[in-house]
Amino acid sequence: MSVAGSSVAGSDGIIRGVIAPNLTPFDDALAVVPELYVAHAQHLLANGCAGLAPFGTTGEALSVGIDERKRLLEALVEAGVDPKRLIPGTGLCSFPDTAELTRHAVDLGCAGAMTLPPFYFKGVSDDGLYAYFEKLIEAVDRPALRIYLYHIPPVSQTPLSLDLVGRLAEAFPETVVGLKDSSGDAENTRALLARFPKLAIYPGSEIGLDAMLALGAPGCITATANLNAPAVAEVVARHGDGGGGARQAVVDAFRKTVQPYAPIPAMKAVLAETTGDRRWRNVRPPLLPAPVEKGRELLRTLEESFGFAVRALV
Repeated sequence: MSVAGSSVAGSDGIIRGVIAPNLTPFDDALAVVPELYVAHAQHLLANGCAGLAPFGTTGEALSVGIDERKRLLEALVEAGVDPKRLIPGTGLCSFPDTAELTRHAVDLGCAGAMTLPPFYFKGVSDDGLYAYFEKLIEAVDRPALRIYLYHIPPVSQTPLSLDLVGRLAEAFPETVVGLKDSSGDAENTRALLARFPKLAIYPGSEIGLDAMLALGAPGCITATANLNAPAVAEVVARHGDGGGGARQAVVDAFRKTVQPYAPIPAMKAVLAETTGDRRWRNVRPPLLPAPVEKGRELLRTLEESFGFAVRALV
């Protein structure tokens, strides 16, 4: 099923619809593969995705070097991908490196930067995190900078409290424009949507998306869009006519089918099977490739339960 994603809406620059944190392919020597990266991105944008979030958790961002990130992002733009459909991840523990990646994204014309808090030091105060983002905005020094805060405490162990989000949004209303909530806590997402109606709050999963759209979410940023973007896009497209809820149970079930596997290696294994390109199986340590049979088992389940279609070679 081929479903083109919606484009950036209006003059606010907010991407409305399904955003994929696109997977990053590596060759057998574990070098990035730009042509395969671009082909997968183009496939996603032509099949349900309104935008991409390169170098999110799903893209093994913290295993991808600064120069590699720059090269891959430039490859997307050079291949004709509209940078206004891109919100690359730029957050690292090193302040200068985060500023460098963020500045690079802005200068390429990206819609924004999805920025983790510094995550090595634990138990830091809201004041410390506020100072970090304040200094980052000063260091990037670009009027066009748009930051999407990345809240993923299960991984970062450095949460962004509602009060901190409010302080940043109030102090930098033209710069701090949104947040990806990968807390896994629907109540937290609802609280963010209720308290910050002017921010673009993206749930980090499609589970329950139709209800979040009703509360003001512009869409979602979800890992499984790498496989199931058309179905999730249908939830978004049919929300206005009441049909989104009817599709919600199907996309919920798809997500819950993938989750018990190690999702990054498993989704890559499925792509390796469906595209015929075995390089998709490769992950960088400390992740390990999914066993071939596990990938085939997941693929069979997706085919039998959801009519998941074999992708053409890319």
